[in-house]
Amino acid sequence: MSMTTRRHPIAGNWASLLLPIAEDDSIDFEKLGEEIDILIAAKVDGIYSNGTAGEFHNQTEAEYERIQEMLASRCRAAAMPFVIGACQPDPIIMLDRLRRAPAHKPLAIQVILPDWWPLTNLEAVDFLHRASEAADGIPLVLYNPPHAKRVLSPAELSDVCGPCPSVVGMKIADGDDAWYAQARAYLSEFSLFIPGHHLATGIKRGVAAGAFSNVACLSPHGAQAWTALMHADIDAALEIESRICAFMDSHVAPFRRDHGYSNAALDKLLAAIGNWGPVSTRLRWPYRFIGEQEAKGLRDRARAMIPELFAQ
Repeated sequence: MSMTTRRHPIAGNWASLLLPIAEDDSIDFEKLGEEIDILIAAKVDGIYSNGTAGEFHNQTEAEYERIQEMLASRCRAAAMPFVIGACQPDPIIMLDRLRRAPAHKPLAIQVILPDWWPLTNLEAVDFLHRASEAADGIPLVLYNPPHAKRVLSPAELSDVCGPCPSVVGMKIADGDDAWYAQARAYLSEFSLFIPGHHLATGIKRGVAAGAFSNVACLSPHGAQAWTALMHADIDAALEIESRICAFMDSHVAPFRRDHGYSNAALDKLLAAIGNWGPVSTRLRWPYRFIGEQEAKGLRDRARAMIPELFAQ
């Protein structure tokens, strides 16, 4: 990272709040509360709601509000940092979610760019300014994943987010050496959150501040210990990363590549493999989910390949 001062110190290993979905497609809020308590007990750096794996795109506004209230009340009581995802493909609904989020006093609010028709850079700047007004002083994190209608380059992210001082970070995919060079050149003032299974590489290259982490889906406690190791022994952390990536490439990615499952399905599979909480692999209709038996079949393999993530 260059000497440019970051806009905000938000960083570290952030665990995704995954929705426990019952067989009738309802959200099991009792299990959701249990899950939040487990994540707090794991002492992760923070918990975030309504990412892709939180199925933000497939819930009612009443459900949205109840999820945020449950997360906020439990995190505030435990002094656990949390980020609320106000994400929604519809800009009008997203602004309404943004207006309601500040009352919960999150560390930041995550947004996406409206997604039915991709925004131009000028439209994106205009949207982020309006989003900042709705957020009422709470910092924003822009979520621009690989499946977005427009995946912005580091230079484009700078053009869009630079004029909006409320945007303090972004959750994005990393890339090759050229991408890392561009990220250093254009995005050093932002806290960059990259895919969890690449976090040691991102730390080593001086670019990543942290991850809204798929590794935390697999093992919240293990992901936290691995993140701490990055600051104590980066070479040891990189060696573990190589085995995490090997596990993902061999046993998780094929469900998306060969069978068409969504990223949310993969994250819920990871949580079921980790078997740390009350979240099953079930996604809300109409999205297909991976069977529980697949998760059970991979538990021993995960513990054999990356035992460090499961050491308590």
